Amino acid sequence: MTHGHESDRLTVMTKRLQVLFEDDELAELQELAKRRRLTTAAWVREALRAARDAAVYAEPAPKLRAVREAASHAYPVADIDDLLAEIERGYGDGSPG
Repeated sequence: MTHGHESDRLTVMTKRLQVLFEDDELAELQELAKRRRLTTAAWVREALRAARDAAVYAEPAPKLRAVREAASHAYPVADIDDLLAEIERGYGDGSPG
């Protein structure tokens, strides 16, 4: 704890994250925090929350729907060695086999 007002928030926080920085990078982060009148820990928490909020994650539903639909069809299959040989022949001269 670096400031007395942080004690209220520390009682509800339950996990600690250790992040290692080179000395010059840590000094830069400390300076950024100081400019905003924050502790380094508070600045890092804000930066991580902002990064989390800015992250864009694709919805899984369309992909799952496509997989389920594809799995419902009966596609032709063959022995894996035959399939690989056929693919390699196709790469060779461009002819279908």
